[in-house]
Amino acid sequence: MRQASCRAGFQRKQVWYLSVRIMTLQAAFALLLFPSAAVGAQGVRAEPTPCPESIPATAQCSLGKDSAGAFYWIVMPAPWNKQLVVHAHGGPDLGPPDAKGSADDLTRWSIWTRMGFAVVASTYHQGGVAVRSAAEDVERSRQLFVAQFGVPERTMLHGQSWGAGVAARTAELFGARDAQGRLPYDAVLLTSGVLGGASLSYDFRMDLRVVYQAVCGDHPRADEPQYPLWQGLPVGAKLTRAQLADRVDTCTGVRKPATARSTEQVQRLSTILAAVKVPERTLIAHLNWGTWHFQDIVTKRTNGANPFTTTGVTYAGGAALNDKIARYVADSLAVVALAADADPTGRIPVPVLTMHAIDDPTAFVELESTFRRTMERAGRGKALVQLFTQDSEHSYLSDAQYVSALRALLAWVEQGTAPTPTAVASLCAKVEPMYDPVKGCRFVPSYTPSALSSRVPSRMKPGSPK
Repeated sequence: MRQASCRAGFQRKQVWYLSVRIMTLQAAFALLLFPSAAVGAQGVRAEPTPCPESIPATAQCSLGKDSAGAFYWIVMPAPWNKQLVVHAHGGPDLGPPDAKGSADDLTRWSIWTRMGFAVVASTYHQGGVAVRSAAEDVERSRQLFVAQFGVPERTMLHGQSWGAGVAARTAELFGARDAQGRLPYDAVLLTSGVLGGASLSYDFRMDLRVVYQAVCGDHPRADEPQYPLWQGLPVGAKLTRAQLADRVDTCTGVRKPATARSTEQVQRLSTILAAVKVPERTLIAHLNWGTWHFQDIVTKRTNGANPFTTTGVTYAGGAALNDKIARYVADSLAVVALAADADPTGRIPVPVLTMHAIDDPTAFVELESTFRRTMERAGRGKALVQLFTQDSEHSYLSDAQYVSALRALLAWVEQGTAPTPTAVASLCAKVEPMYDPVKGCRFVPSYTPSALSSRVPSRMKPGSPK
């Protein structure tokens, strides 16, 4: 039904609009076919800069700016193990590049430096939901490191959260051997990854927007300018995140203890969470992303066209809810444009290891099921090992778990044998006393995530992929 609805919406577009959009897509696809032409090791050489917090005192840090305008940090430990971690940060941030953003990530991921790895991290040169652009920045940062310090013995690509999708695209687009037969990246580590591509990673937030509005009716309010919810927010709108949080709390009491909510707030919150199964504690965050990230997608990525469909979707809540739902049909070219930028293809030529908390409230663990199918469709299923932990966090799990994951990935590269989740759990128990005796290890040796539809059943409708 999604495809049929998209075609119906597309047919309503004017002929001239179609012609312009096709030419735009042709240009985008040309870049996909010839990615190396867009990236080169050019920029301002990184200069010595005080290291961010938590970086070992013996390390040396430097900060530069690449030819596209992204800042990049380099951290050199002492001693250096001659291996490099290229880091792709999460987000995405919506503002201009800020060196402090990557500095914060270096602090959070100081474990790589403490293990003896050099680290290079780009801020990305543009804000917003631009996956391919961020991937180009990541590859450029690697090239800039090599230009200044030479080729490492091993190069590991690490992506966190939204940055895991960026890292996956980086490995797909820039993973080919060079003229000397060397691989730019030896392996890929994806942690807490948003790995469903643009469609599956954002559709449920479209569901959340229409369900929330049907229940609460305050985003937008009746006395405010009305707009299609797929826009996220009109350009120039003055709504702030704090104001939106206040509205959500007024409607649902989500920031109050359960015992302090009114009967009406309890009912409204229950209706929303039953229809779109986001965790209560991240309801406001997901609405934020379905507001300002949608605004970025529509105004900057799809030329003002709608990439989201709610027509044909039945939401838990019966007719009382479904009769109030705003129904939209996606523009097919907007869907294609967003997918071309953000959807992983699975064509990663090196070993890939993912690690995900089972109760991740932000990037649902079910996205790992989608990513496995993506890798298998590309014929790369055997190049993927997935690890799961009994955690309920998103941003950071534990030092011991990251150490054991990276060590297992390196052993896979060196020995050619994929690690098992049980073996990684055993390794974690050995490194725990040295790296993380407090938070420790919580690997689940045997776990298979459900399909994303089990988390967000509203997206399942006739014709949807199972």
